[in-house]
Amino acid sequence: MELTAQDKAAIDKILKFSKDNDIDIKGGKIRRTSSRFCLGVEHGDYNGTELFGVGTDRFIWMAYKPNGIDRIKLFSGNFPDDGIIEFKLGGVPEPKSAAIAETWGRFPYGIDYILRREGYKLKQGIDGVIYGNIPGGGMSRSASLSLNLILSLLDANGIEIKDKMTVVDLAQAVENDYIGSPCGKLDQIMILFGREGMGTYYNPAKRSVDYVQLGSGATDFRIVVLDTGTVRPGLEKSTYKVRRAECEKLVSILQKANYDISCLADIKDEAMYEKIMAEFGESYADLCDRLKYIFAAQKRFYKMLEAWKAGDIETVGQIFREDGTGLRDDYKISGAELETMCDVVRTVPGVLGERMLGGGDKGASGALVRAESVEAVQRAVDTAYPRSHPEFADKYAVHICKVVDGIRVYEGSL
Repeated sequence: MELTAQDKAAIDKILKFSKDNDIDIKGGKIRRTSSRFCLGVEHGDYNGTELFGVGTDRFIWMAYKPNGIDRIKLFSGNFPDDGIIEFKLGGVPEPKSAAIAETWGRFPYGIDYILRREGYKLKQGIDGVIYGNIPGGGMSRSASLSLNLILSLLDANGIEIKDKMTVVDLAQAVENDYIGSPCGKLDQIMILFGREGMGTYYNPAKRSVDYVQLGSGATDFRIVVLDTGTVRPGLEKSTYKVRRAECEKLVSILQKANYDISCLADIKDEAMYEKIMAEFGESYADLCDRLKYIFAAQKRFYKMLEAWKAGDIETVGQIFREDGTGLRDDYKISGAELETMCDVVRTVPGVLGERMLGGGDKGASGALVRAESVEAVQRAVDTAYPRSHPEFADKYAVHICKVVDGIRVYEGSL
């Protein structure tokens, strides 16, 4: 595969990091893993909904090669203060321990731990250098890194996993069981299965992935990611964890009341929904607000999917905006800076829809924008966002993204 200009710039940085830190990657491979943009249902994965999204062209690159010994040696150009992460295979800190809480090394530690726990025999480690340009909230940097490390370490050990959903499960287990982050599967699926120019549709009941072509005649549009410059803590330290627990609590309450459900996504029937809201809407108002968002988002989801197939990107954008209102008002997972970005771009003609992205609180918002309006969006953000949040005036960014393959491997470039 031919290197893009973005790839070449990243490789130049990686080679410098390699030289400066004496990590030998000469003759190795480069694995590139994408970010993702969820079109629906944000926060639906752990509630059991169907999912739809795309891989986007902000990436993590890892240059690596097997080292023939039982050690991992890695350096991240994004976290230079952590220095070189080096450890013996099987010799990692305990899951969820204080020793891993503040270092990006918790990801390679977790990959080693989970792969061994699941019976994959690692005979040799890798030497590697990592660099990425995925914003730190809203585009799934942690899932991209986990997938990159898993696939690279398996490759170095000659281990092939044919069922891609097993790789998704492993990446989720790293975050859930080792790090303590209560993420679902949305991020991993949209990255691992991402395909250039296509939407990825996941049905959890079947554990199936299908690709959906955008209908012909669609308005020329761009995916715009609006990085607020804020730093979002890991999901284990955020409102995301609280919201997930709330949804699980409501499911438990309803099960005890003899509702035959296993997750909030099972509540699709209007009569059942109205009965639940009448019975529990006052006594569990906050929990029922979470259900209100999931129920409405599921109904919108199928309308959005049909609009995508028909090339009706205007309706896709409208639903994206409606989801944002629900995430803000009913799910209550957004944040001040995220909503400022949405408020700013909503005023620009040609913006079809906007909302917060990802885990919530901090990080990035996103928008679907007519191609001819992208420059106007950039100008609006440059003018208005620093006025509202001067503390982030030199940290925010606007990313104009394309739909890309989630995973690529390059050889012969080092």
